[in-house]
Amino acid sequence: MEEVKKEVTEVTVQKNFLEEIIENDLATGKHSSVMTRFPPEPNGYLHIGHAKSICLNFGLARQYGGKTNLRFDDTNPVKEDTEYVDSIKEDIKWLGFEWANEFYASDYFDQLYEWAQKLIRMGLAYVDDQSQEEIRKGRGTVQQPGIESPYRNRSVEENLNLFERMKNGEFEDGSRVLRAKIDMAHPNMMFRDPLLYRIIHAHHHRTGDKWCIYPMYDYAHGQCDSIENITHSICTLEFDVHRPLYDWFIEKLGIFPSHQYEFARLNLTYTVMSKRKLLELVRNNFVSGWDDPRMPTICGLRRRGYTPESIRAFAEKVGVAKRDNLIDLSLLEWCLRDDLNKRSNRYMVITDPVKLVITNWNDGECSGATELETGRIEYCTAPKNPEDPQAETRTIPFGRELYIERSDFMEDAPKKFFRLKPGGEVRLKYSYIVKCEEVVKDENGKIIEIRCTYDPTTKPGAGPWRSVKGTIGWVSAAHCEKIHVRLYDRLFTQADMGGIPEGEDYKSYLNPESLIEIDALAEPALMEDDSAIAVQFERNGYYIKDRDSKPGALVFNKATGLKSSF
Repeated sequence: MEEVKKEVTEVTVQKNFLEEIIENDLATGKHSSVMTRFPPEPNGYLHIGHAKSICLNFGLARQYGGKTNLRFDDTNPVKEDTEYVDSIKEDIKWLGFEWANEFYASDYFDQLYEWAQKLIRMGLAYVDDQSQEEIRKGRGTVQQPGIESPYRNRSVEENLNLFERMKNGEFEDGSRVLRAKIDMAHPNMMFRDPLLYRIIHAHHHRTGDKWCIYPMYDYAHGQCDSIENITHSICTLEFDVHRPLYDWFIEKLGIFPSHQYEFARLNLTYTVMSKRKLLELVRNNFVSGWDDPRMPTICGLRRRGYTPESIRAFAEKVGVAKRDNLIDLSLLEWCLRDDLNKRSNRYMVITDPVKLVITNWNDGECSGATELETGRIEYCTAPKNPEDPQAETRTIPFGRELYIERSDFMEDAPKKFFRLKPGGEVRLKYSYIVKCEEVVKDENGKIIEIRCTYDPTTKPGAGPWRSVKGTIGWVSAAHCEKIHVRLYDRLFTQADMGGIPEGEDYKSYLNPESLIEIDALAEPALMEDDSAIAVQFERNGYYIKDRDSKPGALVFNKATGLKSSF
């Protein structure tokens, strides 16, 4: 027994490479505390890939007693808006995180400008009059070195003068740029005199019209990290080739040595993560908006019924890797089901109804039962959530006429069909056992009514338990409420949207059945549910009340099924 205990205590959770780096930095005294940041550009809504980055940056800082800054990379006024700033802050708070400080790259524009002047004085930057196309051609290729700009050897004084005149608004957009002066033959293309500033005459959402020159990402990012004393600047893997340039600026300027670390970005099946493509879907009305429940945006997932807990669990299960991979959407759905199963209230809802009539219902007597034109009404009691021992109960009216799912009845049933069939018995959930005696059809042969008899001795808790193999859902025809249901599916038909042939339009893979709308019948208790999370339609899936709901006209969005249908 002692040996077993020893083995158990010695089991340790394997750390990811970022945790190992942070622990080593703290142990060696390289850093006394951890400071991370989440630096979104406010040019769109955050998606599930950003959620992973949020969980990682905030989670690591929390794990090691550090802090995380929220810093908006607002260096392109043409694409940015306060609408996106507000949505980003809302999404982060909804995910359960709080930032230590709220900063903007624009907070540092004066400092970045001064550092650019310093680089010019050091002979490490110059103003280039070439067009964007000329600069692009002059960079060369991986096999061929670039060509030096004819303006590369301007004097320090001329460059300082031109740069100041750029700032003062004397030149048109695109007429000049400021470039770093490094090495046009460098094997890393990033070092071939990268752009530091470009001219953009546009109103900025925070600085107004003060600036008409704006820093490029590669110039601003590392310096912003340095100003904030960020110890671990965590980026996705595509910025791996940018890291040497990040370090070059910090080294040349002699400022706080922030360092960048890269992890694999999240790629999810049946969707796209490109902000450009997501924006195109919104602007061209392929979806109803950024928060369309089919979108991979955080606000879209929230509207679909995803919980912060499920998304954080998903980020934890995906883990931190150094190589890009494709994650199956079913894992995200599993995380949601796992969370909702513990917390969701249950209700019976019929999505494709057919009437079931209990022909011998009025033959019985029941103390305390009420009378309607269709006969007496009884009430069944059921837990709102059987997974929670402390959960409240709900009361469900039961009478002579009910509705059941059309798929729960089969006239020519195979041997292993354990739901209702002619001559067969099933239990109506939380209630009696019924036996199918007759089927009524219309002139086209469609079943419009199933006539049954019930066994009055089989109500749960009323006597000895009798088992049957099938149990089906139902709602009372006299009491059910009509609701509108939106059935959401994959946005695209192709699993790996990053693997579609070059030149093909990704929109050709949009799923025409990604949204199907139907009406359904629900037990009355659903109308009063105020739990604020998705509920379970029993034996069907999880659904959340949509913001389009109005009194007496509720709308529910399908979050996920009870199990994967893919």
